[in-house]
Amino acid sequence: MTLIAALPFLPEAVIFDMDGLMIDSERVSIACWSQAAQELQLPFADDFWLGLVGLGDRDCEQLLLQHISADQVAALYARCHDLYEARTQQGLPLRPGIMELLQLLQAHGIPRAVATSTRQPRANRKLAAAGLLPYFDHVVTSDQVAHPKPAPDIYLLAAHKLGKDPARCLALEDSPAGTRAALAAGMTAIQVPDLVHPDEALRALGHRIVDSLHDAHALLLPLLSR
Repeated sequence: MTLIAALPFLPEAVIFDMDGLMIDSERVSIACWSQAAQELQLPFADDFWLGLVGLGDRDCEQLLLQHISADQVAALYARCHDLYEARTQQGLPLRPGIMELLQLLQAHGIPRAVATSTRQPRANRKLAAAGLLPYFDHVVTSDQVAHPKPAPDIYLLAAHKLGKDPARCLALEDSPAGTRAALAAGMTAIQVPDLVHPDEALRALGHRIVDSLHDAHALLLPLLSR
């Protein structure tokens, strides 16, 4: 790991994104978008789907409407949903290091929540299927807030449900949109990029960027060992 600044305090709670951070689902999602578009003969380049990573449904729909009609968007969503549900029922792999990190936080009594752009009840189904649901006190989803990521609403609600000051919370994210949401909420953020890497504008925000959840674990361990 490149030398990363130590965390400034022991977080009173840790809030996790889900897709791409804990569950290796973004690649599956992109494959389903791409397959659905090809089946419907819709004109999208392969790299278009990366732009949807970390966004809520409403923002995804707005991006799609710049290229296709509302009826085509509805058909694309329906087919992608069917493909994705079939894939998730087969089980999705976990990102390296997530179980060790959750077990560490659990052992030290640090409260934990999920803040995901995925809607209920799909979020709970995915977390349960992955064996992650028991590790969390709350699961906050995009349909519970007025404004999805990159707005701070979802992180503010997660902190509220945990009864914690956002300024004393640590957020773990993979996507640019999610990282901006956590920072806008006033949280300390660690970004673990997956498919979409931070550009210079995002790096300029000064948050910690690490290669893996093992690195996030290493940043927390000294504080938990005191």
